[in-house]
Amino acid sequence: MGVKHGRDYSEILNDLTEAVGRISDGYVFFEMEPEEWQGLPQESKLEVWEALAEDLFFALGNEPVIEVGSAVVIYNKDTHRINILLGEEDLASVVLV
Repeated sequence: MGVKHGRDYSEILNDLTEAVGRISDGYVFFEMEPEEWQGLPQESKLEVWEALAEDLFFALGNEPVIEVGSAVVIYNKDTHRINILLGEEDLASVVLV
């Protein structure tokens, strides 16, 4: 189903891909070891982050809070944003409208 949005999907996907790429231990979500993640070429990492961003976009419509590594990805339907928190720190925010 995905989250409700007014912006172009491709723009949201680009922003969300960049945002999840900021999660330094996001590879844990994929059950990878740090050495495995470091061994991937940058292009492969970008492909993985984009796939994750796409999956999150659709999953957040049903489950508004998803853990990715040590971060939490939260869909706030009232503010039309996807927020990524690392502890108390707001790591990134993606506007949906």
